[in-house]
Amino acid sequence: MDKAKQILKDVFGYDSFRPLQSEIIQNILNKRDTLVIMPTGGGKSVCYQIPALIFEGLTVVISPLISLMKDQVEQLKQLGVQTVLLNSSLSAEAYRYNFQSVKNNKAKLLYIAPESLGKEEISNLLNSTKIDCITVDEAHCISEWGHDFRKDYRQLGTFRNKFPSAVCIGFTATATPRVQDDIIKNLKMLNAKKFIASFNRKNLFLQVIPKRNSFQQTIEFLNRHKNQSGIIYCFSRRQVDELSEDLSNLGFSTKPYHAGLSDDERNKNQDLFIKDEIQIIVATIAFGMGINKSNVRFVLHHDLPKNIESYYQEIGRSGRDGLRAECLLLFSYADISKINYFIDQKEDDVERFSAKVHLDAIVKYAETEICRRYPLINYFGENYKNDNCVMCDNCIADVKEMGDITIPAQKFLSAVKRTGEIFGVNYIIDVLLGNDSDRIVGNGHQNLSLFGIGKEFNKKQWQTFAHQFIRKELLARDLEFGSLKLSEKASGVLFKNEKVLGYIKEPKTPSHKLKSDKVYDEELFEHLRKKRKDLADEFNVPPYVIFSDRSLTEMATKYPQDESSFLNITGVGIRKLESYGNIFLSIIKSYCFRKNINIVPVKQTRSRRQNRHEMGKPKYVVVSESYNDGSSIDELAKEYEVKPQTIISHVARYANDGNKIRTNGLLEKLSVTAEYHQKVFEVFNIEGTTTLKNIYDKFNQEVSYEDLHILRLIYLQKIKVQL
Repeated sequence: MDKAKQILKDVFGYDSFRPLQSEIIQNILNKRDTLVIMPTGGGKSVCYQIPALIFEGLTVVISPLISLMKDQVEQLKQLGVQTVLLNSSLSAEAYRYNFQSVKNNKAKLLYIAPESLGKEEISNLLNSTKIDCITVDEAHCISEWGHDFRKDYRQLGTFRNKFPSAVCIGFTATATPRVQDDIIKNLKMLNAKKFIASFNRKNLFLQVIPKRNSFQQTIEFLNRHKNQSGIIYCFSRRQVDELSEDLSNLGFSTKPYHAGLSDDERNKNQDLFIKDEIQIIVATIAFGMGINKSNVRFVLHHDLPKNIESYYQEIGRSGRDGLRAECLLLFSYADISKINYFIDQKEDDVERFSAKVHLDAIVKYAETEICRRYPLINYFGENYKNDNCVMCDNCIADVKEMGDITIPAQKFLSAVKRTGEIFGVNYIIDVLLGNDSDRIVGNGHQNLSLFGIGKEFNKKQWQTFAHQFIRKELLARDLEFGSLKLSEKASGVLFKNEKVLGYIKEPKTPSHKLKSDKVYDEELFEHLRKKRKDLADEFNVPPYVIFSDRSLTEMATKYPQDESSFLNITGVGIRKLESYGNIFLSIIKSYCFRKNINIVPVKQTRSRRQNRHEMGKPKYVVVSESYNDGSSIDELAKEYEVKPQTIISHVARYANDGNKIRTNGLLEKLSVTAEYHQKVFEVFNIEGTTTLKNIYDKFNQEVSYEDLHILRLIYLQKIKVQL
């Protein structure tokens, strides 16, 4: 593996492998067939590209996605790797040149579409070439049980049999056990070893908010992401066209993408997005397959996706450079009805039922009050145990905003019961607000004693309440018709006066918390980004092929002054140093001179905390290390101008990474006596720490949520020490 590590640094510019990469590469180098299930952005390409540079013969990469093949070939060429592409997108001259490169053993990797393998000239070419490795991307396409079966993939087993000495590798982002077995069987893999990576994309911030004024919400979201690349997904082509045009009229840099556009227009808009000529693509789910754009900073779901698989795949197109990206879903129960309408058009009963089950899963994800990663990652069969990811809206929610909403709950539940448990959210709200619509009058519900008893709240507030009642399982929502029914829990609220706690005001979008992680020099970053774009235009490649945002961010944090320090930047290898080192170093040194930034003296005189920022550490790490060094929670809150709870969230995230933290500083923030500490720990021992609501109820609200968060953190540290 020494040679593989050297290639990783010299060619790709990385100091260390990501999880599983080293094991996968070793297995491939041992010529053992390999199946890899790795989510989008997990770093699967390196797993076969490094062995390709070590093997003597050719590595054939089979992919159905022309855009992805072109993208990866361009990136490898920029790294100095001999790579060619053979498909229908090439001119006759380029095709002949690439063909001869393979024939003359001048290529290490050949990217090719599955349908091309059946051509006689391709078959003759490969039969006369030493092939050491066959890589099948999107391997789930070979299985009829997969979500994207393609007949062209069925011939790959026959193709693989022609080269028995070549190692065979299958890659896919998601595959059930049944699909995994089908891949191994159809690719004729012998004694294949499976590698299944974690589905947890830690750098993605997950957030769901109720859809109110969706256009205004979209504008507010985009204003938080100025000068950043992102994707907005809509349910229909009409919505895509209208939203893209409306945003464009307001000055946003957008283009539409959907199957109703001509091939030329789709390809043109996609190319503009990849090359950073536009910032935002508004698209249906048709967009994104095979897009390797690493600097997508946000994904906004304007409408509810049909299932978790689609949602996970779509948010996975952001943050592929490892930097933070924001994923926002605008959630509306009206979207559920819309999706249900199309599901009901399916003629096959099994297919219709399956679609409703999938829809129910994404709705439960949207409604959850616990860490969003818990339902998302567990859906794919991975046992997610983290109590607080600090990277979703639920985990950083301000618990102080919660209050007693028992009376609104009793009114709403009573209205559901008295109207027959056959109506949806908005109808019940109209009854509570006293709206005598034709439908309500036709049903005689204006005569109910509870008609109009909810006027102390407006419609938006009642919708917020309704969402909470459903999440708390006081109400069950009919999947097919959207009507509400009382659950068993509801009787306790209606007849036993059980208390209901929730948000009286709609939880705020935590935008300020997302902005605070920027610790790099933003002005220098913009200078570097502009030069990257100029070079990309000159060489006709996407900007991220020159350098990723992650590389530019490190440059704008560490201010490298010479070739040695430039090589320490993530993504900078020997070839990129030779190609671009002097250009970017010149910009950085000139900037430092103008701004009077003296790197050596600064390192000698600045405080330890400032030096940590220069090292490019995330803010939560800087804060937590300062806390471990003796700074109090209150001191840090004052320094960073945030609430103490935010500092505690940073420390929790640091602890969740596996780091030790001192607990005496946390004990200072507790408002309950030591007697309660042990009692809470005993409950944690029995019930676990995943959700705090049951524990909050068990102590009759005598221990606040703030104290429970701190006690959970202390408890988990004690367990770690005991282990």
